[in-house]
This record gives sequence, C-alpha cells and structure tokens, in this order.
Amino acid sequence: MTDTAQTIAPPAGVRLAAIDGRTRHLLEAPVLPLLLRMAWPNMLIMVAQASTGLIETWWISKLGTDALAGMALVFPPVMLMTMISAGAMGGGISSAVARALGAGRKGEADALVLHAVVINVIAGAGFSALFLLFGAPLYRLLGGAGGELQAALAYSNTVFAGAVLIWLMNGLASVIRGTGNMLFPALVICGGVAFLVPVSPLLIFGFGPVPALGIVGGGVALLLFYAAGAAVMAWYILKGRTPVRFIRVPLKWPLFNGILKVGAVSAITSIQTNVTIAGATALVASVAGVGAVAGFGTGARLEYLLIPLVFGIGAPLVALVGTNIGAGQGARALQIALVGGGLAFLVTEVIGVAAALYPQAWLALFSADPDMIAAGSAYLRMVGPFYGFFGLGMALYFASQGVGRLFWPLASGFLRVAIALGGGYVALRLTGSLNALFAALGLGLAAFGLTILAAVRSGAWFR
Repeated sequence: MTDTAQTIAPPAGVRLAAIDGRTRHLLEAPVLPLLLRMAWPNMLIMVAQASTGLIETWWISKLGTDALAGMALVFPPVMLMTMISAGAMGGGISSAVARALGAGRKGEADALVLHAVVINVIAGAGFSALFLLFGAPLYRLLGGAGGELQAALAYSNTVFAGAVLIWLMNGLASVIRGTGNMLFPALVICGGVAFLVPVSPLLIFGFGPVPALGIVGGGVALLLFYAAGAAVMAWYILKGRTPVRFIRVPLKWPLFNGILKVGAVSAITSIQTNVTIAGATALVASVAGVGAVAGFGTGARLEYLLIPLVFGIGAPLVALVGTNIGAGQGARALQIALVGGGLAFLVTEVIGVAAALYPQAWLALFSADPDMIAAGSAYLRMVGPFYGFFGLGMALYFASQGVGRLFWPLASGFLRVAIALGGGYVALRLTGSLNALFAALGLGLAAFGLTILAAVRSGAWFR
C-alpha cells in the first residue's frame, strides 16, 4: 500500500522557499497530534453550527406537533444545501486551495478566492429559485399535508429566500480552512450560536415591540446569523489575515474546474445522504401518521448532527491530504486519511450506541407525543449502533476530496441508497413494520463505510 502511494512524484518546480510556514507544518508535523490540533476547533465549529438547527427545533417544537413535523419535512433540503455548500463545494474549495499552496502556487491560490465566491453566489441563487418555485410539490411528495405542510412552506420560503448568504459564508470559511486555519471559522460560528440563543425565540414568540413571527422567526434568525458570518469571513480575508488574498483576476475555466471537479461530484454524495433520509421519511409517512413522521425526523436529526461533527474531522483531512498530495507525499496522505477515519468511527459510534441505549433522552427534548417517542426510539435503537460506519465513510469521503478521487465514495453512496431505500421499501411492504425499514437503513450505513474503507486501504487513490 505504501509503495503504491509513493509512486506519486513531487510536482516539477516546487521550491520549499515558495511554501509558507503554516503549509510546511502540514507537510512535516506528526500525524495524530497535528490532526487532533486541527480537528478540535473544527469539531467545535460544526457542533456549534449544527446547534443552530437544534436551537430552532427546540423552540419551534413549542408551537405544536404540526410545526415540528413541518420542520422534519424541510430539514432534509436545508441540510442538503448546507452539506453541499460547506461539505461538498466547500471541500472542493479547500482542496483546490490546499493543493495549490502545497505545490507552492501562491498566485493560483489567491485567484481561487474570487472563483469560489462566484461559484457560491450562483449556486445559492439557484437553490433559492428551485425551492421557492417547487417547494410545495416537493413537500407534498414527502408526505406533507394540512398544518404540517403550511408550517413547512412558511419556514422553507424564508430560509431559501436567503440561500445566497448561507452559500457565501460557507464558501469563505472553506477558503480559510484550505489554508489549514480551522480556528477562526470556529470562533465565528460559535459567536453566531451565542447570537441565536436569544434572537431565535425572540423572533419566534415576540417580546415587547418585536412581533411574534412563529416558525418564520426561526428562519429569519438563521439568515441573520449567516449574513453576519459572511461579513466577518470576508473581512478576515480582505485584511490579509490568511496565506491567500482576495485579488481581482480574469475568470478562468481551469480554476473553476479545480473547484468543481471535486465540489460538483461531491455534491452527489450529499444528495445521496439526503435522498436516503427524505425517501425514508416518505416511506414512514406512507404507513404511519404525523406523530411517527415527527419521531423519525427527530431521530434522524441526530444522524444529521453526525455530519457536521464528522466534518469537524473531515475539513482538516481535506486540507492535510490535499496539501500532502500537492507536495507529492502520497504515503503520508494515506496515513492521515486512515487515522482520521478511525477517529471519526470512534466518535460517532459512541454517540450511536448511547442513542440506542437511551433514545428518550434525545427525543424528549422536543416532544412528549407518544407516537413521536415510539417511532423515534425504534429508529435510534435499530440504526444507532451503525453510526460509526457512517462516520468512517464520511471521513474517508472528505479525505478523498483532498486527493480529488471520488469514485469510491460515490459508488458507496449509491450502494447505501439501494440497500436503505430499495431494501427498506421491500421490507416495509413485506412486513408492514417500521423496524424492518430501520434495519435496512442501518445496513446501508455499514455498507457505505466498509466499502470506502476497503477501497482506500487497497490503494484506489493511486491507481
């Protein structure tokens, strides 16, 4: 495996003098301590960012079961957008910046900043148009009706009207992470969470001269958070606080391609995850009532929480693997990936086992509805023990972004969809039991993680 990795030769013309001290540290420092130092602030940032959704959900749950079920319908599309902007396209941005810096191409790294902004603004506008025009039929397809559909549309239209702000902040944060700086984005996001704690309930329930906006208030608070975060990230880059600068350059397709060849392909992986959850939501709605939909959605939200948690490890993997690949250090890049995958497995498996043993500790935070508790508990007991494989697969997916080789993450994602939804549909129709569907979802996670691990360990990156 190591011999295969060593066949990647350093790019011609790389000079150590062209590599700044931060980048040199990524190429030379001991792997595990380096990964842990980079991961802890990024895990903090992603847990904090995920907490924004949990804060909203907790407050909105006080509006009733319809509002909670409406959030369950909207959450997969919102998470899809977040995953694509921060994880998929963000990974493409970080990977391109890291590889350019690792190879000593400072001018290219600078030019990538403008290209990243252009891509994210266009993508954000596209998401706005898509969900503002077609949100209603989508949520009906997912089983929404009556009060839950009205709540879903009210929240969805608010959030997607400001989608550009979400994309812009995540894109600028990805530029900064690509340089190896995980701490500053973490501080910005944590500050945003502190902002949301009082502002979200203020806008939802109102106080004094501030009117009660209901579920719409949660969406408004979220957009204010992303607007402020984007402004701070832009200021940080413009002030020259990073190894890359924002410069005006002619737009060039090769630089767009350097981001999109990773980001666009990675977006398919994000879509696979969200299609799985959205499809499972529809299957639950086809055989059970609104309480079960709310329960499954609330239980699955814990799975979604794993994504930003793993991203806390995955973003450093993109930067570390990308920088080392750019410098021709293939064996070190592979070692970093496997260490990161093991760390992600450990963290997510602990969470999954705890959720399986004590599901009500999570679910009771949002509702006491018996149907909601029953369905959510069944989901967490069946799927929670497989969360570690999801964390493993996601970490190796991020590492693959750093290399720019994404065939096996894509193939593993399609395998997961086939087992989870195809197998889940058959199991549900044969047994009529939600437990059979949940078992298929768990097996899909195991197949996802183990398939990527087998491919990466076999040297698939370097063939």
